[in-house]
Amino acid sequence: MKILFYETNFREDHGMSTIREVAAYAGVSIATVSRVMNNDTTYKMTEETRDRVWKAIVDLNYKAPASRRRPGQAEAVSSVRKIGCVIKLRGGKYSDPYYLSLLSGMENYLITHHAEVSFVRTWNELENSEVLLRIFSEPLDGLILMSHVGEAVFHYALTKVPHIVGIDTGYREIDNIEYDHNQAATLAVSHLISLGYREIGYIGGPEGEVPMQQCRRYHAYRNTLLDHGLRIYDQWVLDCNWNDARCARLIREIGRDRLPQAFFASSDLMAIAALRALSEMDVAVPERVGVIGLTNLEMSRYSNPPLTTVDIPTEEMGAAAAKTLLRRIEGESSLPRRILFPATLVLRDSV
Repeated sequence: MKILFYETNFREDHGMSTIREVAAYAGVSIATVSRVMNNDTTYKMTEETRDRVWKAIVDLNYKAPASRRRPGQAEAVSSVRKIGCVIKLRGGKYSDPYYLSLLSGMENYLITHHAEVSFVRTWNELENSEVLLRIFSEPLDGLILMSHVGEAVFHYALTKVPHIVGIDTGYREIDNIEYDHNQAATLAVSHLISLGYREIGYIGGPEGEVPMQQCRRYHAYRNTLLDHGLRIYDQWVLDCNWNDARCARLIREIGRDRLPQAFFASSDLMAIAALRALSEMDVAVPERVGVIGLTNLEMSRYSNPPLTTVDIPTEEMGAAAAKTLLRRIEGESSLPRRILFPATLVLRDSV
């Protein structure tokens, strides 16, 4: 049974909708539909018009014409499951070790269970309607989302893919594999407090479309300090937007003599950027400022000094997402579930 909580009026028959029908349904010209599909920004268009066109595409189950098969070319029959994947990065697909580890765990499980990854796309690539239509024009058995992709794209995917599993997406309509953000951040901040640190800063960024100061890790940082009667200093709460150069710049702007006793960085990449900035400022770690990270990337053990961090079992999470998705494909029909992985402290030399 396919679990969908999104109501749509898309066609139940198997007839192929045409771009002319989409235009008539949306009350726009064929050219306007083409511009929306091709992400053409040459002509001005309201968001209301764009949304109306996308609704027509979804409701009519319209697919852009695919390249034609050569005459006589047979369609291959394969028992291998075809799985798509969307990750969170706005930059290069393979530049963040966190997502590489999730992908590794996912792919290793799929390969050993007669499945393969058909594509890996970033969430900003899906903002291009031409890419969005193209990747969903071919049949998929399932999709793994490692990102919140926006409501319109998510609901469009629900109409195109029979089974979707998320990793930390927050969508209630699908299974989600997560680590316990609150427990992980609380563990890190509590460890700093246990070592005697009282002035503790925060380094982080948004969770998808959620601003940093509304994120789970920031809330855990804030609540842990308040629970221990400690003050939160706004000048030590740094929104780096997950950019290491911005992180280093904000630390330098605080000034060498006005730094806190420690920083909790809500990712190892930001923690390593902080270590680099402090070294350039000739600030001793951990003697003057302690730094603790979160994720336990492989590179964190080789930082200078080796980074104390909180381990997130990313490969296990990737494998769990793949396993959950294949079970859905094989017919499991229970309500969507949330699978939560615990975090553990990794002691090194940066605090």
